[in-house]
Amino acid sequence: MTDNTTEQNRTRAPGAEREVPETPGTRKAQVTRRGGGDPGTRGRTTIADGVVEKIAGLAARDVLGVHALGSGLSRTFGAVRDRVPGGSKSVTRGVKAEVGEVQTALDLEIVVDYGVSIADVARAVRENVIGAVERMTGLEVVEVNIAVSDVKLPEEEDEEPEPRIQ
Repeated sequence: MTDNTTEQNRTRAPGAEREVPETPGTRKAQVTRRGGGDPGTRGRTTIADGVVEKIAGLAARDVLGVHALGSGLSRTFGAVRDRVPGGSKSVTRGVKAEVGEVQTALDLEIVVDYGVSIADVARAVRENVIGAVERMTGLEVVEVNIAVSDVKLPEEEDEEPEPRIQ
């Protein structure tokens, strides 16, 4: 078979051909682009629940009045895990996401600082979480459920005190 036969057997879409400049040692050839549409739309992107949980957790922590995420028990276990060498802080603590193909729903468990308006903090958390998740993932956030599990009193010590020198 010759190059001419191969060239005739190629399927061409109108406007899919482009000229390739000739360089020394090469011959001029026609390149056929396969498929149609924008290359960015070919294929499928999936986003794991954990990715959405991390984004939501960081966005929720950015809100003034949010002391921590998670229940007392999960924060206690998290404090122990954070102290283990090689352990890292869990930004997903207190966040649960259900991710579909185009939508996501989130459940957050938060601890607020004493003296703040819980309704205002919850509203700000929802706005911040929805904005961050939709902007970064392109998913539609259909709901953000917030459970306030505790209030951090000013005289309470954090569950993660500074290590004592012995």
